[in-house]
Amino acid sequence: MAFPTAVNSQITDSVTQSNLQVLGTAPAVAMGNLYQATAQALANAAHNATNAQQQMYVTAQAATTMGVSLLYSLDTAADGMATKAILGA
Repeated sequence: MAFPTAVNSQITDSVTQSNLQVLGTAPAVAMGNLYQATAQALANAAHNATNAQQQMYVTAQAATTMGVSLLYSLDTAADGMATKAILGA
Protein backbone atom coordinates (compact mmCIF):
# COMPACT_ATOMS: atom_id res chain seq x y z
CA MET A 1 0.00 0.00 0.00
CA ALA A 2 1.27 3.50 -0.77
CA PHE A 3 1.96 5.67 2.25
CA PRO A 4 1.18 8.49 2.84
CA THR A 5 -1.91 9.22 0.75
CA ALA A 6 -4.45 11.99 0.80
CA VAL A 7 -7.16 9.35 1.34
CA ASN A 8 -7.63 7.29 4.47
CA SER A 9 -5.56 4.10 4.21
CA GLN A 10 -8.57 1.97 5.21
CA ILE A 11 -10.49 3.23 2.18
CA THR A 12 -7.66 2.50 -0.24
CA ASP A 13 -7.23 -0.94 1.32
CA SER A 14 -10.96 -1.65 0.93
CA VAL A 15 -10.96 -0.61 -2.74
CA THR A 16 -7.84 -2.66 -3.39
CA GLN A 17 -9.34 -5.73 -1.72
CA SER A 18 -12.57 -5.46 -3.72
CA ASN A 19 -10.60 -5.16 -6.97
CA LEU A 20 -8.58 -8.23 -6.05
CA GLN A 21 -11.77 -10.13 -5.22
CA VAL A 22 -13.21 -9.32 -8.67
CA LEU A 23 -9.99 -10.35 -10.39
CA GLY A 24 -9.78 -13.51 -8.30
CA THR A 25 -13.29 -14.72 -9.10
CA ALA A 26 -13.18 -13.81 -12.82
CA PRO A 27 -11.75 -17.18 -13.98
CA ALA A 28 -14.35 -19.14 -12.03
CA VAL A 29 -17.16 -16.99 -13.40
CA ALA A 30 -15.80 -17.37 -16.94
CA MET A 31 -15.65 -21.15 -16.60
CA GLY A 32 -19.16 -21.20 -15.16
CA ASN A 33 -20.43 -19.23 -18.16
CA LEU A 34 -18.59 -21.57 -20.53
CA TYR A 35 -20.09 -24.66 -18.88
CA GLN A 36 -23.58 -23.16 -18.99
CA ALA A 37 -23.26 -22.21 -22.67
CA THR A 38 -21.91 -25.68 -23.52
CA ALA A 39 -24.75 -27.37 -21.65
CA GLN A 40 -27.31 -25.22 -23.47
CA ALA A 41 -25.75 -26.04 -26.85
CA LEU A 42 -25.73 -29.77 -26.12
CA ALA A 43 -29.34 -29.65 -24.93
CA ASN A 44 -30.34 -27.89 -28.15
CA ALA A 45 -28.48 -30.51 -30.19
CA ALA A 46 -30.24 -33.33 -28.37
CA HIS A 47 -33.61 -31.67 -28.86
CA ASN A 48 -32.95 -31.15 -32.57
CA ALA A 49 -31.88 -34.79 -32.97
CA THR A 50 -35.02 -36.00 -31.20
CA ASN A 51 -37.21 -33.79 -33.37
CA ALA A 52 -35.49 -34.97 -36.56
CA GLN A 53 -35.94 -38.60 -35.52
CA GLN A 54 -39.62 -38.03 -34.84
CA GLN A 55 -40.10 -36.39 -38.23
CA MET A 56 -38.25 -39.28 -39.90
CA TYR A 57 -40.59 -41.77 -38.23
CA VAL A 58 -43.64 -39.84 -39.48
CA THR A 59 -42.21 -39.75 -43.01
CA ALA A 60 -41.36 -43.46 -42.92
CA GLN A 61 -44.85 -44.31 -41.71
CA ALA A 62 -46.41 -42.24 -44.51
CA ALA A 63 -44.18 -43.93 -47.11
CA THR A 64 -45.05 -47.37 -45.73
CA THR A 65 -48.76 -46.57 -45.79
CA MET A 66 -48.56 -45.38 -49.39
CA GLY A 67 -46.54 -48.45 -50.40
CA VAL A 68 -49.04 -50.84 -48.82
CA SER A 69 -51.90 -48.92 -50.38
CA LEU A 70 -50.23 -49.20 -53.78
CA LEU A 71 -49.73 -52.93 -53.33
CA TYR A 72 -53.36 -53.41 -52.37
CA SER A 73 -54.57 -51.30 -55.29
CA LEU A 74 -52.44 -53.26 -57.77
CA ASP A 75 -53.78 -56.52 -56.40
CA THR A 76 -57.35 -55.22 -56.64
CA ALA A 77 -56.82 -54.08 -60.23
CA ALA A 78 -55.33 -57.45 -61.16
CA ASP A 79 -58.29 -59.25 -59.56
CA GLY A 80 -60.68 -56.98 -61.39
CA MET A 81 -59.02 -57.64 -64.74
CA ALA A 82 -58.98 -61.41 -64.10
CA THR A 83 -62.63 -61.38 -63.10
CA LYS A 84 -63.52 -59.36 -66.20
CA ALA A 85 -61.59 -61.81 -68.39
CA ILE A 86 -63.28 -64.81 -66.77
CA LEU A 87 -66.77 -63.36 -66.97
CA GLY A 88 -66.24 -62.06 -70.48
CA ALA A 89 -65.22 -65.46 -71.79
